[in-house]
Amino acid sequence: MSCETVALDDAAKQIVIIDQTKLPEETRMLRLSTIDEFYTAIYLLQVRGAPAIGVFAAFAAYLCACGIKADDYEGFITEFDKCITYINSSRPTAVNLSWALRRMRDTAAAHSDEAVDGIIDALREEALLIRREDEEACRAIGENALTLLRPGFGLLTHCNAGSLATSRYGTATAAMYLGHERGYDFHIYCDETRPLLQGARLTAYELANAGMDVTLQCDNMAGALMASGKIDAVLVGCDRVAANGDTANKIGTSVVAVLAKHYNIPFYVCGPMSTIDSSIACGADIPIEQRKPEEVTDMWYTHPMAPKGIKVFNPAFDVTDHSLITAIITEKGIFYPPYSL
Repeated sequence: MSCETVALDDAAKQIVIIDQTKLPEETRMLRLSTIDEFYTAIYLLQVRGAPAIGVFAAFAAYLCACGIKADDYEGFITEFDKCITYINSSRPTAVNLSWALRRMRDTAAAHSDEAVDGIIDALREEALLIRREDEEACRAIGENALTLLRPGFGLLTHCNAGSLATSRYGTATAAMYLGHERGYDFHIYCDETRPLLQGARLTAYELANAGMDVTLQCDNMAGALMASGKIDAVLVGCDRVAANGDTANKIGTSVVAVLAKHYNIPFYVCGPMSTIDSSIACGADIPIEQRKPEEVTDMWYTHPMAPKGIKVFNPAFDVTDHSLITAIITEKGIFYPPYSL
C-alpha cells in the first residue's frame, strides 16, 4: 500500500485513514478530529480489521484526551472514561477495540501523579507504541506462517486480513506478502465475502496491486475450488479468540473451515496475541454484532434485490469451532490443538 491504513497527524490533531467503504473505485483519505467522527468511522467500517481498529482506537483516545479541559487527574479521568466508553460501544466483536482502549486507560492511571499535560504525553507515546507493535506483530505472524507453506502453494483466504486491516502486512496475508518478496509464486484465491465484499473490494485489490497471482471467487464456490485440488492451505484472520481456541471472524469463515476439514486441507487462523480473550471460555460467549438488513437487500444494487419488508439475518461474524482449526498462528509462535490460550 502506498499510504498507511491508519496514521496520526499530531500537528493537526487528526487521524488520517483510507475510507475503505470507497475502495476499490476511489482511494479517499479521511481526516477525523472529533469523537463522533471516530465512532462513525468504526461503525460504518471506514476503518475495519481488528488490529487496525485497535490502532485507530488508541489514536482516538489520545486525541480525545487532548481536548479535555481539566486541572487534575480526577477531573481528567472522569471525562476520559466517558470518551473511551463511547468509542468502545461502536462495535462489540473485535476485541482489539476494547484491548487498545483499556491499554490507554491503564496508561493514564499509571501517570495519575503527573500533571494533565504529562498524562496526555504518555497517552501519545502509548498510542504510537500500539501502532509499532502491530506492524512488528504482523511481520512475525507472516514469518511463522511461512514455515507451514511451500513455494507454488494454492492459498485461499476469506474477507480481508491484509494491510488494510492492520498497520502493515496484514495477518492472514502477511505470509503472502513475504512469500511474494521471496519468489514463492503462491496462487491466491479470495472469497468475495458477502455481504460487504471485503474480499472482492479489499483483498483482491491490495494483493493484485502488489503484483500477486490473485483469483476472485464467490463464497459458495469454495467447495468446488477445494474439490479441484487447487487449494493447499486456508489462511484467515480473526477478531477474537476464546480460551478454548474457538475464533470469531467475518461471516462465512466457519463454512470455509467445515469445507477445509472435509477436503483435508489445513485451516490456519492468523492473528496477534491481542485478539486472544482468555476471559471468554468458548465461542458461544463471544458477542456477535448484528448489522442492518440493507447491507444484504440493497447495498451494491441499483434496485433492491429482495422483497420489500423481508426479514433479514445479518450477523457480521460467525464462530469457527476449535476442532476445525489446524493451528492458530501468532507473533509469539504457532499454537496447535488442544488449545489452552
